[in-house]
Amino acid sequence: MAAALRPRAAPPSAFVTVLHDARARAVVLQAATLAAVVLGIALLATTAADNLARQNIATGFAFLSREAGFGISEHLIAYSPADTYGRAILVGLLNTIRVAVAVSAAATVLGLAIGIARLSENPLLAGLARIYVEAVRNVPLILQLFFWYAIVRTLPGPRQALVPVPGTFLSNRGVLVPSLAFGEGAGVAAALLLGGVAAAILLLRRARRIRLESGRGRSALPAAAALVVGPPALALLLWPDAVTASVPVLQGFNFRGGTTISPEFAALFLGMTVYAAAFTAEIVRAGVLAVPRGQWETASSLGLGRLRTLRLVILPQSLRIAIPPLTSQYLNTTKNSSLAVAIGYPDLVSVSGTIMNQTGQAIEAILLFMSVYLALSLLTSLAMSVFERRMALRER
Repeated sequence: MAAALRPRAAPPSAFVTVLHDARARAVVLQAATLAAVVLGIALLATTAADNLARQNIATGFAFLSREAGFGISEHLIAYSPADTYGRAILVGLLNTIRVAVAVSAAATVLGLAIGIARLSENPLLAGLARIYVEAVRNVPLILQLFFWYAIVRTLPGPRQALVPVPGTFLSNRGVLVPSLAFGEGAGVAAALLLGGVAAAILLLRRARRIRLESGRGRSALPAAAALVVGPPALALLLWPDAVTASVPVLQGFNFRGGTTISPEFAALFLGMTVYAAAFTAEIVRAGVLAVPRGQWETASSLGLGRLRTLRLVILPQSLRIAIPPLTSQYLNTTKNSSLAVAIGYPDLVSVSGTIMNQTGQAIEAILLFMSVYLALSLLTSLAMSVFERRMALRER
């Protein structure tokens, strides 16, 4: 009876509920943070729009369809000053991708060699590799680019060009190398080559699966090689001029034939490759050292030499460890390519800067190349994540 007459406690308020519920507090804090960010962005956008309107500067991306009116010295696709600003930005983007891919590939190979050299039992080789890594890593990249650009520019003229190997010339006009010229039937040969490579990969995977399941099976390498080489060779027999070699030759005061690598690209490629290889070497060294010492001892007890142990046992395991830092290194290489503007290579930043100066639409131009670099970084991270998952050990 007394319990029935006792006053009932008031239910807790919504504020008290949120205050004592960790999940509710987290949701409220995240919502408040998001609202503050959106409000800040809106405030910045409104302020920028008012300032631009006060200075009679047009906003928006309509300028991309206007005629550019300036030339670009290097372009992987057709371009002329009569093309649009949008196509000019595409040319700069392709030049940036060209640098990033070429430097990443070359730095990976060079860094792998230097990283292994640092672990060599030969003290001279290990010492030289260490000096290289320490010297290169501690000098700013932009200074190294200036250094390589100065070296390229001091090369002799075309008539006194250096010839390191037959058919290749080094001069102050760039590096001339042999190239391939494509004629009628080249598309068919390329399609047959791609089809042969795909068929060879499928054949090798099938042979490997059969060998793992049954423990028997002959090598599929001869058949795979025939699939890759045979169809394109047949196409070249039917169209002899589908693919021909073009070798540079000095005629008068200049060269004819071949492909010219500009001094700007050559200096950028050399400087960035040397710089990135030093960091890649340390990543490789750390990955190899992270593999347990027992792996070396086990391989040695099975009769494997040091090089075969490194190639067959240690490097495959160290690669799994090195993939995350390698991803960061590839991202840094892509972003460091923006320093190309310092030596006159027409990358995305250089082209966007010219557009900015001509149109006065700095915010839009900066947003464009920031978005492009963000997209390139995200795509690189995605590709490396897929590769990492494929390389991961699977429990059975």
